[in-house]
Amino acid sequence: MPSIPNARVLIIATDGFEEWELFGPRQILQQRGAEVVLASLKLDEIQGTVHDKPGKTIKPDMLIDDARPEDFDALILPGGVANPDQLRMHGKVIALIRLFAEQGKPVGAICHGPWLLVEADLVRGRNVTCWPSIRTDLRNAGGTVVDEPAVTDGNIVTSRKPDDVEPFTNALIDLIEDLPEVEEIRHPSELPA
Repeated sequence: MPSIPNARVLIIATDGFEEWELFGPRQILQQRGAEVVLASLKLDEIQGTVHDKPGKTIKPDMLIDDARPEDFDALILPGGVANPDQLRMHGKVIALIRLFAEQGKPVGAICHGPWLLVEADLVRGRNVTCWPSIRTDLRNAGGTVVDEPAVTDGNIVTSRKPDDVEPFTNALIDLIEDLPEVEEIRHPSELPA
């Protein structure tokens, strides 16, 4: 079980992310000692929003194309309307989200972020939550929508809005710390004969 000070967490975002849904989890995780890496479609600064008004900008650390799940312990998908709407149109983004989920790594999506879970077909049969205007989308994708600050189902954590950042991040931290230890995997040629 990795402790948070030993964890690496990837955040995926692009222009139009809801400011506190990226900066809040990032700040909480960093204060707890985790390494947080931001990946985007470009390396230029990306523009956040506070509801529909321009917010802070942030420079990504890497391109989404270069991110690999095996280098991280968890994934965070902030909301904002434009951010997930743009990201769900990129096949590599959806493939990366699926890989995190398939490897059993925690995936957290807040507000409109669960749109990306819908696109990756990760909502079906799960309890989830989200911003009220996309609840029908999650139901249509086979999810059971509940109205709680943070909902954990398997390795997926979802949340409703910026005000829920703290319970959302704490639920994700709980999942990270509950991950089983993985023994070092060795190539067959390295095994004793």
